[in-house]
This record gives sequence, C-alpha cells and structure tokens, in this order.
Amino acid sequence: MIPQLVTVCWRRPGSRRRLYVPVLPVLVVLSPLLLLAVAAGLVACLVTRVSPVGALRGAGQLLWALPGTRIEIEQGRTAVLVSVG
Repeated sequence: MIPQLVTVCWRRPGSRRRLYVPVLPVLVVLSPLLLLAVAAGLVACLVTRVSPVGALRGAGQLLWALPGTRIEIEQGRTAVLVSVG
C-alpha cells in the first residue's frame, strides 16, 4: 500500500508544531521533477551496469514498506518526528 499521509512533528522548548502532508497532491505537483529523477536513475543504472528493472523493483519494495514507519531525530533541545501512514 502506498502511503497517503506523512505527519511531521517538531518541538522546541515552549512550542510544538505538527504538519500533515498528503502524498498524492505533492506527487502530482512534483511529477515533472520525479520524471527527471527516474530518467537520471535509468542513466545511472546503465552507466554502472545495474539492471534497471531490479532497481525499480527495489524502489517499489521500499515504497511499499513505508506505511507505519516512524523516524525520530533529537538534537539538543529540538526534536523532529516523521510518521508515514
């Protein structure tokens, strides 16, 4: 299942913020850049003699595994939590 919503939370002393990012509208807006990235990845696969189909399969498996992922980063008094759902 492709993730539908990414939640980004960050906190600092005295403040806490939350941002909800819908994945599909962001993909639609950024699709021209996504096409350029896919073309660059295809060229990189051909230059390094990596199977483009295998690389695409690996990227698909990574995308499929994202729902439910939580990443938390703390540095000093600031913390950021990214949750993919």
